[in-house]
Amino acid sequence: MRTEQLNIFKNVDKPILYIYVLLVFISIANLYAVEVTDTEKSLFDFSQSYGKQIFFLMIAFIIAAVILSIDFKLITTFSYPVYIFFIFVLIAVLFFGTEVKATKAWFHIGSFAIQPSEFAKFATALAIASFISSRKIKKYSFKNRIKPFLLLAIPTFLVFLQNDIGTTLVFTSFILVLYREGYVSGYVLTSIAFAALLFVLTLLFDEMFVIAGIIALTIIISGFFYKRKNDILQLIVLCIVFSAYVYSVDYVFENVLQHHHKERITVLISDDVDTRGAGYNLNQSKIAIGSGGLFGKGYLQGTQTKYDFVPEQNTDFIFCTIGEEWGFVGSVILITLFLTLIIRIVLLSENQKSSFTRIYGYSVASILFFHFAINIGMTIGLVPVIGIPLPFISYGGSSLIGFTILLFIFLKLDTKRLERFY
Repeated sequence: MRTEQLNIFKNVDKPILYIYVLLVFISIANLYAVEVTDTEKSLFDFSQSYGKQIFFLMIAFIIAAVILSIDFKLITTFSYPVYIFFIFVLIAVLFFGTEVKATKAWFHIGSFAIQPSEFAKFATALAIASFISSRKIKKYSFKNRIKPFLLLAIPTFLVFLQNDIGTTLVFTSFILVLYREGYVSGYVLTSIAFAALLFVLTLLFDEMFVIAGIIALTIIISGFFYKRKNDILQLIVLCIVFSAYVYSVDYVFENVLQHHHKERITVLISDDVDTRGAGYNLNQSKIAIGSGGLFGKGYLQGTQTKYDFVPEQNTDFIFCTIGEEWGFVGSVILITLFLTLIIRIVLLSENQKSSFTRIYGYSVASILFFHFAINIGMTIGLVPVIGIPLPFISYGGSSLIGFTILLFIFLKLDTKRLERFY
């Protein structure tokens, strides 16, 4: 066997690999900054989150090396078995899992916890990529158009039953993949975005005011853009549907959403919020990020996150530490790293000869973008706090290892970019 064949990193995309390594070491540095008040404390203190994260990182590196070493055909061949396995694991956690903060999503083994839904993300991505890329299917038959949605709906529903709303919403990011592959039209994406906007507007303003806006928008669009009778009729139907939807918003908000979900939405849209009660998390998050100024207070000099003013500062609100100690400049650098990573994945996906790799790559990019955008958005008050970790940065073994597998499967598939293997 030649020496170059033993080099598992030979054809791996180096920009993505370097960004991954940089992000995970940024994670260790920030977790250390959150918990350490005595700078003489050992970095390898496994009783602390940063020590445990180093342990998880070593496991992640080993798994990444294994993925890069295996035959790429194993990935395509075992896509469905991997998916089915994790579906059964998601079912098992509902019966045998441990409930934490009203969410039953973990298996506890000693002092460690495993969250199966983190691994179900890459399993779902593999299954969807395998189905859509199959040459045997007739893409535009109704039965085959519905199957990818079923592959997505099953894990989404099981995670929803765990009462993990944040991860449930993460699975909706696959809609972008289905849109890219022609299974979802632009009208559907636009309608989903418009429905979300109407939900917020209805909570902020009177129902009749919002409906009047819908009618006015319908008249403007039909007058300037649509001339055919069928198009105008469809627009009128949409107007009626969205108006009825507006009437349902208050009922859903008051009777369907749980109390803590209502609180999080209220905190986001209302100025009159108790900053010592429901609004405490977001208020402390903004204080921490704002106190960093342009260049930050300096590494290990943060006080808001270090002394537990910000809840969940090593998981959901890890970005607060970056904002406080690294300031605006450091935050922009981190955001740039994430955007570069995501854009790089999209560009590589578009250049694939393999449709399987392209679809899987778009799944990776969509999941990472959703996590990145929502996590940072919730720390600065742009979206409700829904408990979504920042990829590769937030503390958590399942999260780190799950994202590592997700990314390195793509890196392995991408090594065959110059060969037609599917």
